[in-house]
Amino acid sequence: MKKHIDPCMHSAEHILNQTMDRMFNCGRCFNAHIEKKKSKCDYRFDRPLSQREVQEIQTQVNQIIEADLPVTERYISRSEAVATYNTDKLPDNTGDTIRIVQIGDYDACPCIGPHVRSSSEISGFQITSTRFGKGVLRIRFKLIPISNS
Repeated sequence: MKKHIDPCMHSAEHILNQTMDRMFNCGRCFNAHIEKKKSKCDYRFDRPLSQREVQEIQTQVNQIIEADLPVTERYISRSEAVATYNTDKLPDNTGDTIRIVQIGDYDACPCIGPHVRSSSEISGFQITSTRFGKGVLRIRFKLIPISNS
């Protein structure tokens, strides 16, 4: 039985992945564990993050969340997806039509999971910890209520 994936947390993962790639040119995470209360993403990396970098990642992700970007989907052929995107994480039985999930003009990637309709549905993003070892940077995160003060 497949477990339920939280659309808010899953969409936040997409934004984090794009933010990491834009800031550090490290690509999307190679491993993720997405849960409703807390999640983690693992990246191939060469060093630990500074506290300043952690804060900048959080700020960037929260800016995209607050931008209220539409989250849309479109379908393309497998050959187009393979030529345009990294499809390594798609299940082997995905078929000849691949769903691309797009978050405004910020992120687009193949995905089979559930998502929000707008980035503003996600709430606030907070990195709870980072750890580096053996070429792997792990980022743990959770979603928190946004303070309107």
